Amino acid sequence: MISQRALWLISGGLAVVGALCAQRPWRLYPSMEPYDNVPIPPDSQEKTEWVFARLMYPQHPDSRFGRYRRFGFLDWREGATSWTQDYPRADRHFAAAVRRLTRVHARTLEQPVNPDDTDDFFNWPWLCAGEMGDWKLTVEQAATLREYLLRGGFLLLDDFWGPEEYARFDQSMKMVFPDRPIVDIDGNNPIFHIVFDLDERYQVPGMWALRGQMAFRAAGTVPHWMGISDDRGRVMVAIAFNNDLGDSWEWADDPRYPEKYSALGLRLAVNYVLYSMTH
Repeated sequence: MISQRALWLISGGLAVVGALCAQRPWRLYPSMEPYDNVPIPPDSQEKTEWVFARLMYPQHPDSRFGRYRRFGFLDWREGATSWTQDYPRADRHFAAAVRRLTRVHARTLEQPVNPDDTDDFFNWPWLCAGEMGDWKLTVEQAATLREYLLRGGFLLLDDFWGPEEYARFDQSMKMVFPDRPIVDIDGNNPIFHIVFDLDERYQVPGMWALRGQMAFRAAGTVPHWMGISDDRGRVMVAIAFNNDLGDSWEWADDPRYPEKYSALGLRLAVNYVLYSMTH
């Protein structure tokens, strides 16, 4: 259910600081997924108030997927490492959903963003990253991300499972915020109600889980909707642990992937977008 306040905010043409500033040109990177011919959306050149920005990151030496680079690249800055999981299909499907389900002026072409490029990094107020058991930030990148978030940026982290992947995730997250706890977000938090009322949240599996691969990666896990807040209580980092929101976007148009999972994954992320633009 959409609240009256959210309708007012959406229809008001929300402005995003930095979204219309000088930004790096778009570039397509090779993906870990077999997506070599995803059509470029027709609105790719539009100047919009919201863009799906994907956080690029260095690969953890113990990463689950690092050894499976499709193209053999060793440099994360050239793609085909874990930050490209679900990219670009999930990004474009979700951005199209934002455009369809809200009145936010959204570009349906994603924007990969490198934390080493500090002249560009702060131009993208909403970031998303997946496979968080595989990232390993440098000290400088952690400092940049901390400044970005404390300035008002928002980061959605997704698709990592079980204690081993959480431990690798936490190594970098503690570098970003050593003094701020990661906690389960209370169900009454407006982040779950600003557009859609999402009291009933359930685990969102990846397509890989539906193909029977849950047993060796994530059997027995339970979903957590976690976050890190600033001093005012604003959620800066939303964390979907033991969930795969990226797959719920990526496979939203595929009848083999159950609609109930795409419905929740899309609605959650729409809430995250509107929350980030109004808090």
